[in-house]
Amino acid sequence: MPIISVIGYGEFEVEKGRKLVLALEDNGVDILHQCGGKARCTTCRVEVLDGEYYEATLAEKNAFSEKGIEDLLRLSCQVYVNGDVTVRPILTKENSGMKIGPRPAE
Repeated sequence: MPIISVIGYGEFEVEKGRKLVLALEDNGVDILHQCGGKARCTTCRVEVLDGEYYEATLAEKNAFSEKGIEDLLRLSCQVYVNGDVTVRPILTKENSGMKIGPRPAE
């Protein structure tokens, strides 16, 4: 099973093909997400520092373009774990003071 290393949180194993946002949330990372995983709010941003992941989706590219966000980041609701990966969460419940929205779909 792939291992996700999360800066500031440690590492954990996750099922291949799992949405990164769900893997983070299920393993104690209070990653911010407010739109329910629909690639609209961009609050679930992570910096992918190393590892195996698929290229950004069109929805993800459009969301970043509309909000003027640099493309070195990814939306954890759009990333499916393909192998070992190291990420740094950008917005969490703790560092933003915002409430987490509805749980994204599987």
